[in-house]
Amino acid sequence: MKISFKLNKSPQTVEVADGNTPLLWIIRDVLDLKGTKFGCGKAACGACTIHVNGEAVRSCSYAVKFAEGKEITTIEGLGSEANPHPVQQAWIEEVVPQCGYCQPGFMMAAAAMLEKIPQPTDEDIDNNIINICRCATYYRMRKAIYKAAELQKEAARKIP
Repeated sequence: MKISFKLNKSPQTVEVADGNTPLLWIIRDVLDLKGTKFGCGKAACGACTIHVNGEAVRSCSYAVKFAEGKEITTIEGLGSEANPHPVQQAWIEEVVPQCGYCQPGFMMAAAAMLEKIPQPTDEDIDNNIINICRCATYYRMRKAIYKAAELQKEAARKIP
C-alpha cells in the first residue's frame, strides 16, 4: 500500500505492507528521522508527539494510513539550528532538558498549544501539555513555554 503525505514540507511516498503500522515507525525506521522518540507505545507518555495538520498527535498510535494527504511535522521540521522555532529557542535559553529523551515530544506539544493559545496560563499548560518526563523538568518546561510565548509575540511584532 502506498501512502503519500508531506513530511516537514517535503512530499513523501512510502510503501507499507500494513496501513495500521504506527506512523512513528515509518518516521524513524523508513524515513530515518530519529528525533521522534518511542516511549510507551500506548499514546500515554508523549515522547512520540508530532504534528498532523498542525495538531499534536501521538505517532505511536497513529496508523500510517491516516497520514495520506496530510501535513506531518516532526521535531526536525519545527525549526532549524540557524532559525529555531520559538519553543526550541526557549528550551535552549531555559536549559530545560536533563536526559532529553522526552523533550522533542514536549516541544511539539508546546508548539501546537501555542498556535491555539498564544498566551497560556498555568491551567492552559496543565490541560494541554500532558506528556511525561521521568527527570521531572516540568518547572523548567513551564518557564520555557512562557518564554516561547513571549518570543512568538516579539516575532509577530516584527512581521510587517
